[in-house]
Amino acid sequence: MRNATSGGPGRLAGNGAVAARAPAKVNVHLGVGRLRPDGYHELQTVYLAVSLFDTVTVRRAEGLSLTVRGEGSGDGRGPSGVPVDRRNLVWQAAELLARHAGISADADLEIDKTIPAAAGLAGGSADAAAALVALDALWGTRATRGDLATLAAELGSDVPFSLLGGVALGTHRGERLSPVLARRRWDWVLGIAGDGLSTPVVYAELDELRAAGTLPDGAELASTEPVITALRSGPAPALAAALSNDLQAPALRLRPELRRALRATTDAGARAALVSGSGPTVAGLADDEDTAVRLAAELAGAGVFRTVRAVHGPVHGARLVG
Repeated sequence: MRNATSGGPGRLAGNGAVAARAPAKVNVHLGVGRLRPDGYHELQTVYLAVSLFDTVTVRRAEGLSLTVRGEGSGDGRGPSGVPVDRRNLVWQAAELLARHAGISADADLEIDKTIPAAAGLAGGSADAAAALVALDALWGTRATRGDLATLAAELGSDVPFSLLGGVALGTHRGERLSPVLARRRWDWVLGIAGDGLSTPVVYAELDELRAAGTLPDGAELASTEPVITALRSGPAPALAAALSNDLQAPALRLRPELRRALRATTDAGARAALVSGSGPTVAGLADDEDTAVRLAAELAGAGVFRTVRAVHGPVHGARLVG
């Protein structure tokens, strides 16, 4: 079966470009198990795709080239800058899809970023997922959705969910997904506090805290059922009570000022607030869209975040646009 999102060869805009976009994610539940022999932690996480998107535009070219515009673009070399070479998951996605299809990796790649880098929102994973969808259409590889999901898992733990979107339970490294039917809309305010946090550094801090006996050792992971049940039907207080993130404690240890950011979010009227993924984004649950917009305006003036966004979810995963 052909990939339903690709459109096959020849689906090009008037300027010969193909664009796809993919969403940010919030981990409404993130349980982290013990460190495994392969260097990864066993995860049980519930992903929610939210309405903050990056767009990847691809064009035919000789060889690969990459440019980045928007949030975190910088010069591609700074700590918050997005790399513009083989270190970028978009570049890796292009090479991987080309090898899978048995063709040359020839494309000009452009990322238009809205999702902040190193913010615990899977912005790099979203870019990779969007690149797979756009390049499949540009090159006419006729990859199935299953093919793309397999390639996504090779690129990173969060990339398969960026491809899928919606709500899903993630296990193993987070790449093994079970979609969750959750039709109701959830509104959030996202506050990005300061510079990015390195995911490997946050995981290493978690391991240190566990080795010191400061945190449980991760042998038993909390059930995901409360948060899944709440996501399906609500009400908001039930979801607020079910939110959890095992990476929040190490993120707070590395970035103590996040405590103030969490407190400011709930003081402003969020039902609950938690660090998203490895941080430093704080996700505040709002009762509705109007409340989320009001919270975003108030928090933007509070001086605790460098960027604030009102978003909602669930939304679709990576797909063609334009």
